[in-house]
Amino acid sequence: MQTNFSLVQLADPDLAEANGILRACVHCGFCTATCPTYVLLGDELDSPRGRIYLIKDMLESGAAATSEIVTHIDRCLSCLACMTTCPSGVHYMHLVDHARDHIEQTYRRPMLDRLIRSFLAFVTPNPRRLRIAVMGGWLGKPLAPLFDVLGLRPIAAAARLAPSTAPVGFTKAGTYPADGPRRKRVALLAGCANEALAPQITQATIRLLNRFGVEVVVVKETDCCGSLEHHMGREAGAFAKARANVDRWSRELEGHGLDAIVTTISGCGTTIKDYGFMLRTDPSYADRAAQISRLTRDISEFLATLSIKSAAPARLTVAFHSACSLQHGQRVHRQPKELLEACGFLVKEPAEAHLCCGSAGTYNILQPEIASRLRDRKIANIAKCSPDVIAAGNIGCMTQIASGTTTPVVHLVELVDWATGGPAPEALG
Repeated sequence: MQTNFSLVQLADPDLAEANGILRACVHCGFCTATCPTYVLLGDELDSPRGRIYLIKDMLESGAAATSEIVTHIDRCLSCLACMTTCPSGVHYMHLVDHARDHIEQTYRRPMLDRLIRSFLAFVTPNPRRLRIAVMGGWLGKPLAPLFDVLGLRPIAAAARLAPSTAPVGFTKAGTYPADGPRRKRVALLAGCANEALAPQITQATIRLLNRFGVEVVVVKETDCCGSLEHHMGREAGAFAKARANVDRWSRELEGHGLDAIVTTISGCGTTIKDYGFMLRTDPSYADRAAQISRLTRDISEFLATLSIKSAAPARLTVAFHSACSLQHGQRVHRQPKELLEACGFLVKEPAEAHLCCGSAGTYNILQPEIASRLRDRKIANIAKCSPDVIAAGNIGCMTQIASGTTTPVVHLVELVDWATGGPAPEALG
């Protein structure tokens, strides 16, 4: 794609990066076939190729974003299926992130939209605030239809997403020693939504890793990776969280040492693996951030390095939902399924596995209509597998899918923990 940035514009490292990404695009349109919003809506401007044209014009002109551009960029899930499909290696993720930052800097959203986004940016990165909000969601569930009628669809969506059961207590920060001789030592990200909605995932991970000789440290205050704000274009908050996490993990790395930084939330893993790029222009953080990114592993990636043996294989049929952030963002494909199969589960992959479930961070709240259509399409494909249980590797996907089905939805690490001597996942009764 031909671009026309001025030399002054190209002196900005972010615009220079955007220019390189834009010039890699050859207009082939392969991305349209795997873009969830284009598949649903059939609008070229709601495809990656269409959005690339919009972003190009917006960034080249340096003008404020228009309502039309904002509409189509907001509809992007950042599922990154287009990057998996693209034969030219267009790094759409970095391009759309820069576009969202530009929108946040130049566009004034309607009052209700501003309030909801500010509320989400304040609440979701903090597990305690988010848990209080979830309690409010329980109370608001019966009022969801009324919120819809009043035009408060994001609030209605948030109420419907609130889980029906109370989560267990928060995971305590600290060091959890290995059972027997220590083989490895890792830092585990507890996460914000994970701790607010399903801390049992983190606790199952600690049990499992300890069982196989891995010492686990949960570093205090490493709750949020910054991705939720990052994908809303709120770079100041996102980058502050990234720097704080780099500081904390670097101290741990330099102190007692780490073999890996492990995440059980694939959306967080995608962002942390990108810290090196996000902080590349900050001389105080560039090298350390790159090191943290190199050390980061999804839990399925890390478990693949251990000899996982099932104590008592459970012959259950598992429909495995691979989160977009796992399969497209991190390019992790075989490890989760091989891990479940090694534990005696019959693993089935639903049709259209490449399409997003509609969760996408806060997307299912900010774009509830599209998110609901994608969820229903995902659940219909999962149902064809006739599973006993649905497994995923991302709390957002789990919450989204569980809101539309009665089939138990659990994290894959809960199943592996159960199969190797831990308790049965609570969702399985």
